Amino acid sequence: MKGLIVTADDFGAAVEVNEAVEQGHREGILTAASLMVSAPAAADAVARAKTMPRLRVGLHLVLVEGRPTLPAASVPDLVDADGLFRTGMAAAGVRMFFLPRVRRQLEAEIEAQFDAFRATGLALDHVNTHKHFHLHPTIAATILRVGKRYGLRAIRVPLEPQDILLKVEPGAKIASAFVTAPWAIVSRARFRAAGLCVPDSVFGLAWSGAMTSARVLGLIDNLPDGLTEIYLHPATGPFPGSAPGYRYAEELAALVAPRVVQASRNSAVARGGFADF
Repeated sequence: MKGLIVTADDFGAAVEVNEAVEQGHREGILTAASLMVSAPAAADAVARAKTMPRLRVGLHLVLVEGRPTLPAASVPDLVDADGLFRTGMAAAGVRMFFLPRVRRQLEAEIEAQFDAFRATGLALDHVNTHKHFHLHPTIAATILRVGKRYGLRAIRVPLEPQDILLKVEPGAKIASAFVTAPWAIVSRARFRAAGLCVPDSVFGLAWSGAMTSARVLGLIDNLPDGLTEIYLHPATGPFPGSAPGYRYAEELAALVAPRVVQASRNSAVARGGFADF
């Protein structure tokens, strides 16, 4: 059996992202989106999602490079002088692991984001994190503990089969995920042991911000057995806070390209969100 989930991250980051999510779902292959509950255009994203009942929406937890859901004074060890999450993931991760007061603030913030998602009235399809920070063992444990109270049933773990990438682009120089892969392997086992749905394969890491039509088509044509998630970062154009070098409009074009849409309709591939699997 081959199952395919196509997810847009950063839903709510900007109206340009929300517009792309809506277009990618209505006209293309997008089946899911991950919502940043405290992002500037989160309310707009929720309103759009409620007009698209077949779009599965999950929680994109933000614990780095963003604004907390709780007041900055409630999470002083997680934020900088401007009240924004710190950008140094390594230093933040060390503090989360070793300092009990930081772990308490982390749990409170994660619960606040789950609570904000519940307040939208949307069904929780899945959870993932900005920059895959849930591969950190302390964050993973906290998500499992808090998520249980909010109906968490599925989560992304970025394990990307490099042999498939090389089938799509023979001879390409694919950067090894030697930093994230060991943590991802451990995390997948941990989440599955907790009874969560975790994809067998995930694509979007090596070509983050550059998931072109040719690449997405190649991934669909070479889809491995089991459940696969392809995630992208589409937008209709640049927006405040957009990542330098990301080809947002090209990723939107990939979602709605006629050849990609046709390939996704292969009867041997089941499509949907996590809840559908």
